[in-house]
Amino acid sequence: MKKICSMLMLAAAALAFQSCGGNAANDSKANADSANETKDTSTHAVETGGIAVVTDDAQFAVEAANGGMAEVELAKLAQTKATNAKVKEYAEMMIKDHSKANTELMDLAKTKNITLPTTVGADQQTVMADLQKKSGADFDKAYVDAMVKDHDKDVSLFEKASTDAKDAELKSFAVKTLPVLKMHQQHIKVIQDGMK
Repeated sequence: MKKICSMLMLAAAALAFQSCGGNAANDSKANADSANETKDTSTHAVETGGIAVVTDDAQFAVEAANGGMAEVELAKLAQTKATNAKVKEYAEMMIKDHSKANTELMDLAKTKNITLPTTVGADQQTVMADLQKKSGADFDKAYVDAMVKDHDKDVSLFEKASTDAKDAELKSFAVKTLPVLKMHQQHIKVIQDGMK
C-alpha cells in the first residue's frame, strides 16, 4: 500500500511540475528533489524502492550533484570562450576535480537509492545562457564572478553537510571534498582580484 501511495504521489508531483510550465518541468534538480521526497525512508527502505538516507541528506546530494555538474558544464564553456590563460587553467581544473567528485557522488547515490539530477537545474541553465552571450574579457569576468559565487555557496553547503549529515558515507564525502572546494574558492578569488 505504501508503495502505491508513493507512486501516486510521484505521479502527482510530476504532473504538478508539468502543469506549472516555465522551467519547472525542465528543472532536473527540482524533479530529483521531488522524487526523493516521495521515497520511503524507513528501515529496509531501499529493498522496497525507498531511500536509505534522511531527506536532508538526499537534498544535500542533489544540491551537490547539481553544483558539480554546473561547474563542469561552465568550465567546458570557459575552455572555448575564455581569453585569460588563468581562467582557462582554472576551467581545466574544474573539469578534472568536479568530474571526479561527480562520479564518486553518483556511485554513492546509487547505493542509497538517491535520485540525482541528470542535467543542471534551471538557475544554472540561466547562468550558462547568460555566459553564452558574452565573449572576450566580458566572458572572463562574468565566468570568474559566477565561480566565486558558486564556490562560496558550495563551501557553505559542504561545511554544513560535513557536520550535520546523518549518513556516514555522505558525511565522509563532504569532509573529503570540502578542502578541494576551499582550494577552488581561494584560487578563483585570486584570479578575480587580479582582474580588477
